[in-house]
Amino acid sequence: MTFDELDLSDDILDALDAMHFTECTPIQEQAIPAVLEGRDLIAVAQTGTGKTAAYLLPVIDRLASQPEPDAINCIVMSPTRELAQQIDRQMEGFSYFLPVNSVAIYGGTDGATFAQQQRGLKMGADVVIATPGRLLAHMSMGYVDLSKVQVLILDEADRMLDMGFYDDIMQIVAATPATRQTLMFSATMPPKIKQMAQKILNHPAEVKIAVSRPADSIDQSVVICHERQKTPVLRHLFETKADKRVIVFAASKLKVKELNRELRRAGYKSAEMHSDLEQTRRDEVMHDFRSARVDILVATDILARGIDIDDIALVVNYDVPREAEDYVHRIGRTARAGAGGSAVTLVGERDQERFAGIEDFLGKPVRREEMPPEFGSMPEFTPGTRSGGRGGKNRATSRKRGGRSRDKKKKSEASAAAPVEAVAPQGSEGAAPRKRRHRGGRRRKGRPQTPPSTEAE
Repeated sequence: MTFDELDLSDDILDALDAMHFTECTPIQEQAIPAVLEGRDLIAVAQTGTGKTAAYLLPVIDRLASQPEPDAINCIVMSPTRELAQQIDRQMEGFSYFLPVNSVAIYGGTDGATFAQQQRGLKMGADVVIATPGRLLAHMSMGYVDLSKVQVLILDEADRMLDMGFYDDIMQIVAATPATRQTLMFSATMPPKIKQMAQKILNHPAEVKIAVSRPADSIDQSVVICHERQKTPVLRHLFETKADKRVIVFAASKLKVKELNRELRRAGYKSAEMHSDLEQTRRDEVMHDFRSARVDILVATDILARGIDIDDIALVVNYDVPREAEDYVHRIGRTARAGAGGSAVTLVGERDQERFAGIEDFLGKPVRREEMPPEFGSMPEFTPGTRSGGRGGKNRATSRKRGGRSRDKKKKSEASAAAPVEAVAPQGSEGAAPRKRRHRGGRRRKGRPQTPPSTEAE
């Protein structure tokens, strides 16, 4: 289906045409008509499927014709500042021919940026794109009026709940009118998302897009090893596959910090990326990585959906990701823009069953990497046993004797994992240049000749 076949305004179609967007993605084809009809929506779709355009396009169309002047008309909630910034850039491109304005609200900024966010909220931006915690901080000061919100959007809802934002979200929801239209987008549909949907959605339309598989151009492999062997194996991979333009994903901020220190002591030009860093420091790290002053980024899943760099040679999963979708996002950082790339996963004994689930999702086994003899004995891949192939007891026996079940163990490990963040998909790299705005984030009206280039998701 083409965008011309959808009931979108000519101004939006002109912007899409100027950005060379003609064909709808599956999520856009199914979601946009439902949103234009005014229905609530719950959509299951991973990042990279075009879901941002799936909700922004119909919302911009609605606000251009039915705005509440000097009021907050729409709220888009996102789990991270990076995603909020990305959505704001896409908003600017899609609304380039329309008098619809937006303001991004997130933490990690200086006083001047906070004051600008404050003015935007007081004056009433058409679309407020915010992280829940920072929006609540502004609301607690008494100048944020959400009584005229027409549309409430939750993007990456599962990640927001994983990060502990449930109470914040429900507090924001309670401040909006019951007559609002609510749109919820999530990469997965666990029970807690279903429960939230039942509370805040009203007879929603449902859209589910299957998770895509990794690109064929990615050379995937796995090393089955003991935990103590992971760092020596990692250094071997740097020597044999790539020692520059590498991302190493670890499960927790603590592990990222420890591993980065170890690599730097060994002489590697590495840097760490995780949610404890201030935004200015994150920007510095990414600038150093892009300019080759840093060769290796050690990161939590904050980078699984947070960057768009075309020439990453190697991705290493130091720890097995929690979900198959996370695996796809992580290794998708390499082999971009038609280039090749490698992705290697280090599977310790306790993570064997989790990686077996990823292989089930992929529909095929991942190639095993052979390590040199000096690494010593490696464990066998026996995911059905508790000890990962060292003759350990099975899960049923362990549970009977009072040991922790693997389900409980998974929850413990998942709680230590860093939140996943969103990233723009493969394709156009150029971020839309910001249009001039009035104070408080409002843009000047007018009809420029050509909108900026942006990304569909």
